[in-house]
Amino acid sequence: MSDKDQTTTKLLLNGQPYTAETVHKQGSARWKKRVTVVILTVGTGFAVPTLAHGQFLGVFDSIFSSIQSDMGSSLKTINQIKQQVNQLYQTTVWPLAAINQARGFVSNSISSYRNSMNQIFNTPVASAVTPGPQQFESILHSHQSSQIPSLQTSFTTNYGAIPPDNSASSQDRLMMDMDDALGQQNLKTTLIADQGGDVILQTANQMENQVAVSTPGSNPYLTAQAQVANLRCQAYMQKMLAAELRQEAGRVAHNNVLVKSRTTTTGGINSLVTGALTAH
Repeated sequence: MSDKDQTTTKLLLNGQPYTAETVHKQGSARWKKRVTVVILTVGTGFAVPTLAHGQFLGVFDSIFSSIQSDMGSSLKTINQIKQQVNQLYQTTVWPLAAINQARGFVSNSISSYRNSMNQIFNTPVASAVTPGPQQFESILHSHQSSQIPSLQTSFTTNYGAIPPDNSASSQDRLMMDMDDALGQQNLKTTLIADQGGDVILQTANQMENQVAVSTPGSNPYLTAQAQVANLRCQAYMQKMLAAELRQEAGRVAHNNVLVKSRTTTTGGINSLVTGALTAH
């Protein structure tokens, strides 16, 4: 047996003798099968999606038709109603011309009166000439409650301190102390009230500015804010009235003490006169 025959006999492929001719035949058969499968696959790929696309487009056409015919008419009706409601608000409930007229009135009032009112509130009324009273007046008109300790010191400097025990009777010293206490209390209250008044004026200016640019529907909120500011102003007024009542009550009590003192003095004089007349 030759070498060629031995090589051919020894080389096997899948249990079959392997030769170049065998490979050529098997390769041709395999390629034929592959080409056939590819052709069938491509043909099927072009045929099946064409039918599926047609079905899907039909579904979308039905959906779009429902949206345009059924939902579209409902949405159109809703938009018409909304436009009618907006027109009702703009022409009857909140007419734009009346709103602009009210805004203009508020703006004109602010430009006409605010500066004049600020000048009135800030007009200086201090009248003291000497240094001590001038300092006392500057503290009184400072509108700052933090100046209360300075006010008390300046009050003692200008109105004097209470005399010592051996310089006045105990009754007179008590009256001096009470009068000074009531006077200082009311002066301190005026400082607090002036500062509160500034807060009220700032709130009023802010509310005027808000009204000048207010929008429809904000009336209840502005009214509530005005009521709160009014209550705060009433509280300050009540505080001032209470201070005035305390001062008036102290004045009445002081006058009553003077009457008591005169009565006591008159009784003592009567006793001296009676004793002098009966001694002879």
